[in-house]
Amino acid sequence: MKVKGVKLNSKLKVDLGLLYTIMLLLAVGVVMVYSASSYYGMFNYKSSTYFLLRQFVFTIIGLIAMFIFSRVDYHKFKDIAWPMYLITPFLLVSVFFFKATKGAQRWIKLGPLSFQPSELAKYVIVIMLATLLVKKGEQIKEFWKGVVPCLILGGIYAILILAQKNLSIASVTMIVTFILIVVAGAKNKQMFGIVLPMLAMAAAGFAFFEPYRRARLMNFINPWQDPAGNGYQLIQSFYALGAGGVTGLGLGQSRQKTLYMPEPHNDFIFAIIGEELGLIGCLVIIGLFIFFIYRGIKIAIEARDDYGTLLATGITSIVAVQAIINIAVVTGSMPVTGVPLPFISYGGSALVINLIAMGILLNISRQTKINKKGV
Repeated sequence: MKVKGVKLNSKLKVDLGLLYTIMLLLAVGVVMVYSASSYYGMFNYKSSTYFLLRQFVFTIIGLIAMFIFSRVDYHKFKDIAWPMYLITPFLLVSVFFFKATKGAQRWIKLGPLSFQPSELAKYVIVIMLATLLVKKGEQIKEFWKGVVPCLILGGIYAILILAQKNLSIASVTMIVTFILIVVAGAKNKQMFGIVLPMLAMAAAGFAFFEPYRRARLMNFINPWQDPAGNGYQLIQSFYALGAGGVTGLGLGQSRQKTLYMPEPHNDFIFAIIGEELGLIGCLVIIGLFIFFIYRGIKIAIEARDDYGTLLATGITSIVAVQAIINIAVVTGSMPVTGVPLPFISYGGSALVINLIAMGILLNISRQTKINKKGV
């Protein structure tokens, strides 16, 4: 393999700080999925280990995929960026041929397995934009020729995801699109003076004019006005976090997971962490994500080319934005929305795809070593 005429040394190590952080988050995820889901699994599936076994299997599959992709030169994704971008919309549309779950059509279901195309779409748009932005070069400073086409590419995906009643992931897609365009060198005046206000108004509009989203927004302000309805999940989260205090009730000792918190192993697993491991446990998780972001930014800065910088920035941003939104929702800092906590919340397709992305990020970190060693 060669990059710009430089032979890649297969013995070069990945960023160990990033790798260890990912492994720690995965370990926490497996343990907490079991702890949070044991009662729910026993009640609904007659097995306290139902979700643990599935999460463990997907973790192993994801780790194998991460290792494989960490050995694949990330420049190869340039060649398949457009095919991936053109194929993914068909996957996003295909969810409408499957039965809705809780009023939303977001999954392709094949027997006992399910796949959420929007999880893939987030990373596909990163690969596509990284490829396009490198080609545009200084043209990104031109609003209509540089910025607008990139916004359209991200917007197409966001609209398809929004049609699945998934404003949260649609928002993540556009936030990451915005970040990549800024990092690529677009003018701050245009991005923060025009694009950001427009994106904010669009998100507010979609949230306010859809009745169920508007109800969530109003209940976020005062969840106790509808404690048995739209405010129920947030109130249970408050009870869990409050009960945990500083040191927590102890691993496995959560009370809110005993059918008070709806599906505690999913989007609100951070509340169960707070209840069982306390403020200390929450701060450790937050610290791991902060360190992950730091290593991701470091890899982006030290990448051997602009494509690596943009790709690392996009991948890191997806994990960072989702973690921030999830923790903000669980702590009542923003309206309730369905964004899982990366590496920790239960979910097979999300976990495997996230780990594939981590493999790409680790491959970028391998190639930054070349610059340091002068290979």
